[in-house]
Amino acid sequence: MKLALIGYGNVGRAFARLLEKKQSVFPFRITAIHTARHGSAYDERGLGPEPLFGPAAASIDEFLDNSGAEVVVETTTLEPSTGEPAISHIRAAFRRRLPVITSNKGPIAHAYAALNEEARQAGTLFRFESTCMDGAPVYNMVRDHLPGAAVLGFTGVLNSTSKVVIDAMREGRPFEEGVRRAREMGIAEADPSYDTDGWDSAAKAAALANVLMDARLTPLDVDRQGIGHLTPERMAELAAGGKSVALVSRAERTEAGIRLKVRAEELDETDMLASIKGTSNLLLIHTDLMGTVGMVSLEPRVEQTAYGLFADLVDIARNL
Repeated sequence: MKLALIGYGNVGRAFARLLEKKQSVFPFRITAIHTARHGSAYDERGLGPEPLFGPAAASIDEFLDNSGAEVVVETTTLEPSTGEPAISHIRAAFRRRLPVITSNKGPIAHAYAALNEEARQAGTLFRFESTCMDGAPVYNMVRDHLPGAAVLGFTGVLNSTSKVVIDAMREGRPFEEGVRRAREMGIAEADPSYDTDGWDSAAKAAALANVLMDARLTPLDVDRQGIGHLTPERMAELAAGGKSVALVSRAERTEAGIRLKVRAEELDETDMLASIKGTSNLLLIHTDLMGTVGMVSLEPRVEQTAYGLFADLVDIARNL
């Protein structure tokens, strides 16, 4: 199966390495890559993890027409206020009846219902497991293993960079050192303020609510507050009282509609939400029939995000 990648940052490169590692069992090959910075690359025989880029295609339409791809993998970076240009990339693939996999939460947070319907009308598939918990099978679990259950809400600690920054301040280090650590770990957004100001968490909350609760909301609808007001001094005061802080995403189905909130919440250190450290993530899904079920992803890195893309690709290959 031939793949076209749009975007080739840390996730795209990790995905290419994973495909190379699993080539003998899963004969997928990348035949085209397009980036805004490096240009475009094509090879019908398959591109390796370090491709030689040439001039950039004049447009995504030109790139897809030249790619010879059977599946499009969209891995561009988050733009939280609009979800573009990733939404347009996905629509260009659907116009060609190509299945799409994305790790970019922006399209799911801004246009999931519309994109899902466009995929249905095109007779193709749309997958996005890597958009929420670094590849942990959240959407697949609800879709395949909670039949008939309605999702009433969720509670999650979903942003790794904010946790790394909070951990640094608990050590007495400045806010900026925590951001630097997250960048060195390769987990921060291209603009780390998207993490620390709560935009990444808001986008994940909107994406989860759109898919699991048919919310039809965007990150702009989330009541959002980041961690920018925190200081090492404040973290020391909280620690002395047996408390910590986590950036928590919450959704609740109410009579007035679905409410989404992201807050830096002060929590007892023994609270489950406060116990999630480093890059680890926790999501609790509240349902009518199954009560609350949860998922923890322990210390995921870019390789786990890449695995989410790979799992979606295997799913598409099985269902085409």
